[in-house]
Amino acid sequence: MARIFITGSTDGLGRATAESLLDSGHRVIVHARSAGRLAAVQDLLDRGALSVIGDLSDVGETRDVADQVNRAGPVDAVIHNAGILTGADIFQVNVAAPYLLTALIHRPHRLIYLSSGMHRGGRADLTGITRGGAAHSVSYSDSKLYVTALAFAVARLWPDVLSNAVDPGWVPTRMGGRGAPDDLRLGHVTQEWLATSDDPGACTSGGYWHHQHLQKAHRAAFDHRLQDELVDHLARVTGERLT
Repeated sequence: MARIFITGSTDGLGRATAESLLDSGHRVIVHARSAGRLAAVQDLLDRGALSVIGDLSDVGETRDVADQVNRAGPVDAVIHNAGILTGADIFQVNVAAPYLLTALIHRPHRLIYLSSGMHRGGRADLTGITRGGAAHSVSYSDSKLYVTALAFAVARLWPDVLSNAVDPGWVPTRMGGRGAPDDLRLGHVTQEWLATSDDPGACTSGGYWHHQHLQKAHRAAFDHRLQDELVDHLARVTGERLT
């Protein structure tokens, strides 16, 4: 059975993923933004899940999250699920935090980054990003294009790791809203499959997946120059380089 760390796992798709993986017998590390949020996953902790705490909008706390995961022992997969829709921290939470955790957590066998169909409306341009990725310069669509490009960059730079991006669909979570039309159950099946399955499809890297089917991502996400510019920018922002 695999050991999997899931960011942003106190509600929504993250919690659903953690619960389903536990149901399947896997070992899970859940993540909460604060100690107070752990109450939302007490039932999962009672079933043996481990927990780490830290606010991904803060670089220092993100570093501490990585340290907590490493102290708990090696993981087989990381699902970068946490994300926000709006706000001044959108670049930090949606892009810089997944990068920093990727750089600092002892290298797992598999990495899954949550993207969105909205990444296709993102701008393939980093020139407008301030050092912290201010809200006025980075939209949700931009952030999801960047994290998709990050997933593909990691697949290229780390050939020994399976790195993929997932579009979970527009599902009825707190972020997606009650009226979201897609199936919440299907929204987390692909992440689990990529994290744990030995199916040939799940053992590939550099893909953009929706409901266990490969989809066409924004062509800019495959651009090696954009990937390298993004990774270089994230290294400057976080002080850590992928090695």
